[in-house]
Amino acid sequence: MKLGLQVVLWIASIFFAYKIYDSINGPIKFNQTKNERYAIVINRLKDIRKAQIAHKDVKGVFSNNFDSLVKFIDEGVFTLIEKRDSSYMEYDRTYRIDMLREVVVIDTLGTVPVKDSLFKDTNRYKRMAYIPVEGVQDSTFKIAAEVINKNGYKVPVFEVKVAKNIILFDQDKDLVKQENETVSVDGVNGAEIILGSLSNVSTNGNWPTIFDAN
Repeated sequence: MKLGLQVVLWIASIFFAYKIYDSINGPIKFNQTKNERYAIVINRLKDIRKAQIAHKDVKGVFSNNFDSLVKFIDEGVFTLIEKRDSSYMEYDRTYRIDMLREVVVIDTLGTVPVKDSLFKDTNRYKRMAYIPVEGVQDSTFKIAAEVINKNGYKVPVFEVKVAKNIILFDQDKDLVKQENETVSVDGVNGAEIILGSLSNVSTNGNWPTIFDAN
């Protein structure tokens, strides 16, 4: 009888020790996995930001879908220009004398493909739409672009986002729920990782600067 009780107590002690270990180690492993996945997702969002800024520089607006953004990188070109100051003398009818006029002269030097400027020697931009996390590679970012009125001016804006639930699809649900409620200067606040904004003029992301150092 005593032996049976000892076995039960031994098993119970192992179980509780494991639960204590798991309660400590679980969040540590979760944070490690979270940060690794956030880093690769944010790196892809940085590629999207480069492509969107180039699209606006050339076309005047941001792209509202990935197909057109990829096509732009494949086919688009930057026009290379040079600005230089110049001056000339011009007769002024009011003062009836020759006066010096200063101007800025813009010379067109040629063109360069967008792809060579942004993604030389790589085709990773062709996968921009897809979330680079194993297990959800067929899921895509949500993308939108608009022209909003800001202080009387028409301003192009865009937004790209993905839910943390998708990135952390296989993680502990309680820890994911806590992560979705994050409010911290050192974390990604809210339930989504977001690049840009449809209400403000911004090409920034809602992630902390630690991810920009990668």
